[in-house]
Amino acid sequence: MSTSTEAPATPPTQDRGLTRRGWTVAVGVVLTAAFLLVGLFVPVPYVSLGPGPTYDTLGQAGGKQIVSVQGEETYPTSGQLRMVTVSVNDEITLFGALGLWVSGRYALAPREEYFRPGETEEQIDQQNTKLFQDSQSNAQVAALKYLKYPVKVIAAQITAGAPADKVLAPGDELVQVNGKPISAAADVRAALSGTKPGQPVPVAYRHDGVEKTATITLGNATDFGAEARTEGFLGLGAGERPDVDFTTSISLQNVGGPSAGLMFSLAIVDRLTPGDLASGHVIAGTGEIDEEGTVGPIGGIPFKMVGAREAGVTTFLVPAANCDEAKANVPEGLQLIKVNTLSDAVEQLDNLKAGRPTQGC
Repeated sequence: MSTSTEAPATPPTQDRGLTRRGWTVAVGVVLTAAFLLVGLFVPVPYVSLGPGPTYDTLGQAGGKQIVSVQGEETYPTSGQLRMVTVSVNDEITLFGALGLWVSGRYALAPREEYFRPGETEEQIDQQNTKLFQDSQSNAQVAALKYLKYPVKVIAAQITAGAPADKVLAPGDELVQVNGKPISAAADVRAALSGTKPGQPVPVAYRHDGVEKTATITLGNATDFGAEARTEGFLGLGAGERPDVDFTTSISLQNVGGPSAGLMFSLAIVDRLTPGDLASGHVIAGTGEIDEEGTVGPIGGIPFKMVGAREAGVTTFLVPAANCDEAKANVPEGLQLIKVNTLSDAVEQLDNLKAGRPTQGC
C-alpha cells in the first residue's frame, strides 16, 4: 500500500519596504547629491578678486604698440613700465568660492559692491570702457602739459537742453567766455563768476577750425540737474586737449577702469624725452591721473602688487593715499615708491636711476 503526502504550503512573502536605517541612508544620499549640485553649479552673490595680468606700456599687446607717438621725434627706451590690473570674476559657485578663499590668493566681496542691481553686463562693460578712455585722455594731457606742450580748452560735455546746447558742440574749442580768454579748463567757471541766471554772455569758440561768436543766455543750474550755484549756468563741462601737430595714441583691448593713467603718462614722457625713465629696471605702478597730473588712489592694490611681483617687477609706484595699505601687504622683494603727481613719479625714477634715495611709503 502506498501513501502520498502534500508538500507543506510556502508562507506568503511579506514586503516590508525600507527599514528606518535604509530611509535614513537614502535621504542622506539625496541631500548630499543636492548639496553637491548646488555647490558645483549654482552661483553665489559674491565676486572673487585676485591678481590680474600686467602690461608693459613701453611694449606691445596683441601685436600693437600700447603707447605710440606719430609725427614727433621719439627716443629709445629700455626696461619696462608695467600697468597692473585686478581680476574680477562674478561667475563663481559655492565650492569655487570656498576654493578661492582657501587658496589665500583671492578675496571674496559682495557682488553688489561691483555690480549694481539691475545693471547688465553690457552696461558695466560700457562704464569700464568709458573710464578707461577718460584715463587715456587724461594721461595724454597730463604728460604733454608736464612736457610744456600747449593745450587747448574744449567743450568736452554739454548738458542736454542747457543754454550751451544747440550753440556749441562737443569738441568745440573755447577761446573766450564773457570777454575773458580761456587757457585752462578752470577758466570757464572763473569767467562766469559774478554773473546771474538770465544774463546774456558772449562766447568765442572754434568749430572745425573756424572761429565763431555767439551770445548765450545763462540759466539756473538746478533747472538742469546740477548743484546750486550763485552764478549763471552755461551747461558745459570743459576739458583740455593737446594743441600739437602730432598724435599720441594708446591701444589696449579688454581692460577697463581708470587706474592705468599714471603709467600711460610715464610711457608718453619716456618716449618724448631723451634719457630713459625705466633705465633697464622692471617697474610697475598704478594710480588714476587727472589733466593736471595729480595721482589719485585706486582699489585692489594688494592684488596688483602680487601680479607685479610675479611679472618680475622690483619697483612699484604707489599713490600716496594708498601707501598704508600697500605697506601692510607688500610682497617680499618689492620696493615701494610714493608719488603724489606725475612730476613726483618722474623725479623718483630719476633718483632710482642715479642711485639716489627714493621716497618710500
